[in-house]
Parts: sequence; C-alpha cells; structure tokens
Amino acid sequence: MLLVWGIFVSLVMIPGCAPFVENNTIEDIAPVTFWSISKGEERKIKMSTLVPPLVNEPKSLLTLEVDLLKQGGKDFNLRYYRELRVGQLRMFLIHEELAKQGIIQLINTLLTDYDISQRMYLVIVKGNFDDYINRQAKKQEKLDYYLYRMLRHYERKQQGEMTIVNLHEYKNKLFSPFSDPVLPVFKVTKDNFTYEGTAFFSNDKLIETVTSTEEQIFQLLDNDHYLEFFPIPKLDVVIGHLRSRVNVDLDKNLSLVTINVKLNGRIEEYQGNKNILNGNELMQLYKEIETELEMKTTDLTKKMQELKVDPLQIGTHTLSPFSKPISEKVWLAAWGKMKIKVNYQLYFEALQNTKNNY
Repeated sequence: MLLVWGIFVSLVMIPGCAPFVENNTIEDIAPVTFWSISKGEERKIKMSTLVPPLVNEPKSLLTLEVDLLKQGGKDFNLRYYRELRVGQLRMFLIHEELAKQGIIQLINTLLTDYDISQRMYLVIVKGNFDDYINRQAKKQEKLDYYLYRMLRHYERKQQGEMTIVNLHEYKNKLFSPFSDPVLPVFKVTKDNFTYEGTAFFSNDKLIETVTSTEEQIFQLLDNDHYLEFFPIPKLDVVIGHLRSRVNVDLDKNLSLVTINVKLNGRIEEYQGNKNILNGNELMQLYKEIETELEMKTTDLTKKMQELKVDPLQIGTHTLSPFSKPISEKVWLAAWGKMKIKVNYQLYFEALQNTKNNY
C-alpha cells in the first residue's frame, strides 16, 4: 500500500500529469439539434442553428450564407467557441421556397454523412423561422428541444393529426418508382409555429400543399388510418375516433381504380337541423357523411392525378410475383388517365346517454 501511494504522489508531482484535468474535451463540444435552410442570395443557401443547444445558457441564433451544406457546418464552428457536432441533429427545416426548387442535393448530402441519423425529422416551413426562433428563444427555455419533442410525440402517437416524416422514410419514397414523398408543413409567425398540412412532392420538388379537409382525407387514406377528430363544416358535424381500413383495387387494363374505405368511429358533435335521436334522421346523416367523404376523396385523388404524383403509393398495387414490373413512366401515364371510384362504408358506434331512463 505504501508503494502504491508513493507512485500516485510521484505522478501528481510530475508536470503535465495531474489526474484532474480542468478542461474536459467533452465540455468543448456542443451537439447541433437542428439546421434551418432557406434560399440565400446569388444561388447560395442560408443556414441557421441555435446555440448553445440543450443548455441553460443565454441562446443566440447563428446564421450564415454558404454554397455548400458541409461548408456551413464548418463555418459555424468558426463563429462559436464550442465545436458543433451533428451527431444529435434531429430536425432539418427547409423553407417552402427552397423546397419548390428541389432538395435532392441537400438530401444526398445528409444521407452520405455517417454522423447524421436517418431518424432525423424533415419539415417544410412557411414564413420566417429565424424571426420566430429569435423571439421565442428569449421567452422559452430549451425551445429547440420543445420542437423536437413535439414531432417525436406525434410520431409515437401514430395518429393522423400530423404527417411526420424522417430522413429514412423520405429517402425510401423518393427513390421508389411507385410512390412520391410527402413532408409536413408548418406555418411560422413571430409568435407561433403551427401545423398547416401535408406537402406533396414530385421527385424532390414541392408542388402542392393540402390543408383542412383534404389533409384529413389524406390522413385517413395514408397515415396509419386513424383520426381522433374530423370536422365536416358543410354538414355541421364532427366525427371522431376514426379507424379506416382501405382497400385499393386496380383493373388489369389500368383504366379504373376503386378505393373502398371501411370507417369505424362515432359522432362527436352535431349542430345541424336533424334530430339525431330519431333513427331515420340519424341514418340520413350517415348517408350524407358517406356521400361527402366519397366526393372529397374523389376530388383529392383527381388532384393527385393532375399533379402526376402518387403519395398514396397506388402504383404498388400493379406489382405481382409472377409479372414484370411496369416502368415509372408507364405507370404515371396510366395513373393520369385512370377513372376513380370511391366507396365509403360507415360503422359508427351507437349514440350514448340518449335514452330517457326515468
């Protein structure tokens, strides 16, 4: 024991060999939680990030204009006293204007970086995100973490309130011949960051954003087939706890697609003129809901045809184990001319607490 103690004291006395290092390397590293990307001047891209991330210190927004994405990551380190690492990059926010021009170069750069997780969320932003961050970071601690947790919550909830897409999912749809990618769209003001709808992409370019009723129809047909609430203002009704089973049938000649939707749920609120305690009038309301949903679904599907996009991956129904897959060009040509037939069947729960028990 005396020998061991003597060796330890000797090491402490040797210059440069002190066992307690004042400057830990880890303390000089800061994880990046998001990059915000928008269109800059003269074909440059504008990049922003919040520092310090995930730390209770006064925060500031770093912004610069660069030619290349990785150049921006390097230049951020020249403007901040800690080394910024992208291993914890969890959100990639792309301005709508830039997304309309195409984002394939950005996506390829992210995919080739081994430090960036493919579970990183991709988001389209309408409005000035930098202004929002500058204002809200002063009011709300850990704002970047709050935004990440919001996306993560709705991803785990697996319900249709929001379209949540990560890099891996976007990549798979982007490079598939029978599907087109989608991304969530958030509208930004000085004080609010609110979900607006779903962006449809043709290859890597944003070409349309669906909102309101169209957005909810898309969620029923695609996103885990569940909606907690679905207001239909035209009928003065809110239906909810909706679980859909969707069956798509293509004829052999690719001239007709039939979309059959079985919808389980219940009426949450009704402000119309019908007496829904009367069985006949209730059935009339159900029929009106079916007709409205069929019409709105047909309109949305026809819009996809006009845009020449297939975010519902209807083209995958052409695949079979005993035939050669058709080309993407052939499919899109057939898809644009195809007739659409939509059928809804409602299976709603009986109304509760409507009987007079006296």
